[in-house]
Amino acid sequence: MAYAPSRADVHEDASWVLDPLLGLTGVEHGLVVTSDGMVWGASAGLRREAAEGASAMMSALQGAARALSAALSGDPAAEVRQIVVETGDGYVFALPAGHHSVLALYTTREVDMGKVTYEMQCQVAVLAGRLLRLQDRGGLD
Repeated sequence: MAYAPSRADVHEDASWVLDPLLGLTGVEHGLVVTSDGMVWGASAGLRREAAEGASAMMSALQGAARALSAALSGDPAAEVRQIVVETGDGYVFALPAGHHSVLALYTTREVDMGKVTYEMQCQVAVLAGRLLRLQDRGGLD
């Protein structure tokens, strides 16, 4: 069964932010994840169990990256701007997406890494604008 938001989801479904990215060559799946590991949006072909498991792992990976950056740099406020994990079959790209969230994609090895990260940054900016509008209307805590 593909991911579908439940009534318990705190935010509106953010899967729309993935749509332009999923059309890029080599992009297989995408997630929008809250910092506490909840699925905020997922690509339609991703099973719910896989989306929830990946969301929890992405939250842990993001936290580990922040801790590692702070420890190695000596700067407790070190900012993680991007995480790239290379696998035998492809890549995982993760970018902080504002309001305690992360945008993550899984791609094949045939992906144009520069194009994917640029387009992800564009979608993060679109999502940030939408969040600001929701916050201005009192729809976001």
